[in-house]
Amino acid sequence: MSSHNPWRADYAHRQRARQLRQVNTPAERLLWERLRNRQLAGLKFRRQVPRGRYIMDFYCPEHKAAVELDGSVHAAQADYDQARDDALKENSIRILHLTNAFVLEKTQEALRMIERFCRETK
Repeated sequence: MSSHNPWRADYAHRQRARQLRQVNTPAERLLWERLRNRQLAGLKFRRQVPRGRYIMDFYCPEHKAAVELDGSVHAAQADYDQARDDALKENSIRILHLTNAFVLEKTQEALRMIERFCRETK
């Protein structure tokens, strides 16, 4: 008898996360280039991580910290974003929201904020 884990992403959400890894916004590409391979203070990040019905843009598992990049599409999906944030918080994951514009225009400041945020979550 197997138990159902609602936090485990189903096949469709895992497939969607794979698709999102292939098509990134310029801000996601820039940030991933700076986060991958433990380049930011030795912190391990994964991108487009599915959890249950939701997908996190970037996730640092060691610190249970998610980084969400918000662009123009997020204005049309505010209810989804709020539900995702609530579900993540219920699972002890903290979320840092940054706008695409902020990441593109002030990359170093965004990276400092991410590092500080991750360190605070441990």
